[in-house]
Amino acid sequence: MSGSLYLMGLVSTLGLATLTWVVSVLKRDVSIVDGVWALMLLAAAIVYAAGAEPYTGRTTLILTLVVLWAVRLSGHIIRRNWGEPEDRRYRDIRLKYEPNFALKSLGLIFWFQAGLAWIISMPLWPALTVPVDGGVFDVLAVTVWTVGMIFEGVGDWQLSRFKADPANHGKVMDRGLWRYTRHPNYFGECLIWWGFSLFALPAGAWWTVVGPLLLTYMLLKFSGVTLLEQTIVERRPAYRAYIASTNAFIPGPPKLGVQASIPGNRRDD
Repeated sequence: MSGSLYLMGLVSTLGLATLTWVVSVLKRDVSIVDGVWALMLLAAAIVYAAGAEPYTGRTTLILTLVVLWAVRLSGHIIRRNWGEPEDRRYRDIRLKYEPNFALKSLGLIFWFQAGLAWIISMPLWPALTVPVDGGVFDVLAVTVWTVGMIFEGVGDWQLSRFKADPANHGKVMDRGLWRYTRHPNYFGECLIWWGFSLFALPAGAWWTVVGPLLLTYMLLKFSGVTLLEQTIVERRPAYRAYIASTNAFIPGPPKLGVQASIPGNRRDD
């Protein structure tokens, strides 16, 4: 498990982030970084796998799971944002850091996200490069990863269908998985990376838990739940009742008495 290989993972994430920054300057849209972020982690994983000695079937399994996650998530975000203006979160950042935001965004947004991706990828470094018999840990890792992919993939699909129906304009999505957690996709994302961390444990790399811990913190307190819900109540007043009735993150049974009071939403789905 070479430390230089892990540093090469950082080089790969920074390189992809820099190329994406160039495109963002030409498009004047830094929100394209969202669609590339998962690919940064994939780039790091490919570097780690390329340095595996020997390259085993376990390496192939783990790399395949990373590819499936990254391609699905990146494709979903790119399709969702295609043809849309720059995300309002990034517009606010742009206004705050003008003038010369184009140059500042390289470090503030692109290299920052590349650094986060590198740290979060930490469990993949030993998981992909250390030849061990994972045994029960691998079974548990695949199980956790699978549940995470279901929550993230199905959650994204359900929300996309909901938004595509004009009749749902202004309504709160509280159906399907969204009935049990306000952010099933974020919950699934966390499970996926906790699953990857389980692959690292047979190699004795317990300290790589830093990766999923950072991701969990970011989604709960920084760029995920907290950021998204800062303004959504102002834009959708019914969301206040949804907050009262539904867990923010970990799925749980809805408080039906409160949920039934969400205006304009059907209760029979």
